Amino acid sequence: VMDAAKGTGLKVTAWDKKRIEKEKMGGLLGVAQGSAQEPRFIVMEYNGAAKTKKPIAFVGKGLTFDTGGISIKPSAKMEDMKYDMGGGAAVIGAMLAIANLKLKINTIAFIPATENMPGSKATKPGDIHTARNGKTFEINNTDAEGRLILSDALCYASEQKPQVIIDAATFTGAIVVALGNIHTGFFTRNAELKDKIEKAAETTGELVWNM
Repeated sequence: VMDAAKGTGLKVTAWDKKRIEKEKMGGLLGVAQGSAQEPRFIVMEYNGAAKTKKPIAFVGKGLTFDTGGISIKPSAKMEDMKYDMGGGAAVIGAMLAIANLKLKINTIAFIPATENMPGSKATKPGDIHTARNGKTFEINNTDAEGRLILSDALCYASEQKPQVIIDAATFTGAIVVALGNIHTGFFTRNAELKDKIEKAAETTGELVWNM
């Protein structure tokens, strides 16, 4: 990410495990603890407008490989689970495009990145973790890891007081059952934002469906 961002005007930092612990991101740390690879929390910033203008925030799920953890997935098609970082990749791509186009907006992006592995230190069903905002969650299924890493990222994004947060994630196979592989499902209660997304989708041919 840092190599791709060189010369674009993007400021990119990747927090290591020690910094993530300091920021009290228990969801991200809980998912990461079964992997030999340390987690990262990637922060990207672009300023193309006045500093007083509130930024658009992007949050992207960066599960670089998802075995399901202790609640392990079936072996068939598990090789595809490297795509679980698709939301994070989309967000990084969007930030690079915004910077290269020199758009007159301010944007920030947050990508929690880790593997979900069934290592000896992995989260077990029944364990309790504490998110950045102090709320606790009991883990009944370790394959529901996306919401854990995103909870910390969404909490941190909210603290930055952006004008809007756009969260991109390969969150659940159920959306594919509902829509197939043609439309991307999206959720919002903001009618103005819904209209903007649908108009952008029509222009680009990137088909979406409001759930």
